Amino acid sequence: MSFSEKLQNSWRQFDSLLMVGLDPDPARIPMDLATSHDGLLEFCCRIIEATAPYSCGFKPQIAYFSSIAAEPVLEKVCAFIRDQYPDHVLVLDSKRGDIGSTAEQYAAEAFDRYVADAVTINPYMGLDSAQPYLDRTDKGVIVLCRTSNPGGSDLQALDVGGKPLYLHVAEMIANRWNQSGQCGLVVGATFPDELAKVRQVVGNMPLLVPGIGAQGGDIAATCKAGCDSAGYGMMINSSRAILYAGKDEHWAQASAMAASQTRDSINQYRPAS
Repeated sequence: MSFSEKLQNSWRQFDSLLMVGLDPDPARIPMDLATSHDGLLEFCCRIIEATAPYSCGFKPQIAYFSSIAAEPVLEKVCAFIRDQYPDHVLVLDSKRGDIGSTAEQYAAEAFDRYVADAVTINPYMGLDSAQPYLDRTDKGVIVLCRTSNPGGSDLQALDVGGKPLYLHVAEMIANRWNQSGQCGLVVGATFPDELAKVRQVVGNMPLLVPGIGAQGGDIAATCKAGCDSAGYGMMINSSRAILYAGKDEHWAQASAMAASQTRDSINQYRPAS
């Protein structure tokens, strides 16, 4: 099954556009779990168990693991998702972008080592740097376009021939890179007007949308701007607001409630399919 097919199935099976970001910060996870890699693994697995009923997939951020030499934990987290929740999509958030020969190694990292369904990449170095990912035609390639951070405007909003650079990126991915129907774009919920412009340009291409929750993106505006013609089309990511929803021993239940409430809020505002 291709990434696109799996994502479509997941949206419908779980009636959810919510993507749960796995950004486990040792300074914020429960103290009894923060002192070892086994505790880190338990935290991630319990978050996955608690939030799976309300989400379409999971997005582990590789830096939170590699910064503490916990790549083996990430391997186990990815295996846990694949084995226990095979109908959820697994997106490795690594934002890679390098020359072709190096990109081949990064593609192997994402798709062979971690066996992710999709990976995030940076388009700055052009098509040849993306080709090793695109060659894996059953895998998803999710390209940075209009990111949720304020500094993204430094380059992404530059006027290039009468339109902003991020729209050139959107058009390039939709018209040139997406030959196998495997591409998606990262577009932040913090810029709903730009999100709507991207949706208009790329049709029903899936969008990974960070920025709700801790970053303050508005769910109603996001759904109005970003849903596709069938009322789906987005993986709306929330990380910190779900991972750290609880402050006591009931933290997993608090995360489940936060995920449930976020899923329900998204469904309240997205068009009916």
